[in-house]
Amino acid sequence: QVQLEESGGGLVQAGGSLRLSCTASVSGRTFEDYSMGWSRQAPGKEREFVASISRSGNVIYYGDSVKGRFTISRVNDKNTLLLQMDSLKPEDTAVYSCAATEGSYPNRLRDFDSWGLGTQVTVSS
Repeated sequence: QVQLEESGGGLVQAGGSLRLSCTASVSGRTFEDYSMGWSRQAPGKEREFVASISRSGNVIYYGDSVKGRFTISRVNDKNTLLLQMDSLKPEDTAVYSCAATEGSYPNRLRDFDSWGLGTQVTVSS
């Protein structure tokens, strides 16, 4: 079982940067047993896949809207998932949630089965 808690959200101007963190509390397994990911949901819109990273960090996927601007990474010995967000745009405004799965190479929202509550990111123009 894994519990996820996000942090690092806030208000930033367009063109700025933020770094989100997700801390995992794991029982019965280790953090390295989970592939991880990020999603986001803006008001009135469907949840959107942002990025994912495999257990060892060697396979990474990004959603088309964030490619080249966001970077996902993980620090396994600290049970931490990161999302570095650069060149932020107002359309990046959303609640960002981290997710976990015991599957190998997730690249869709339905591949994940554990979710955090999320952290709000607001980008002003």
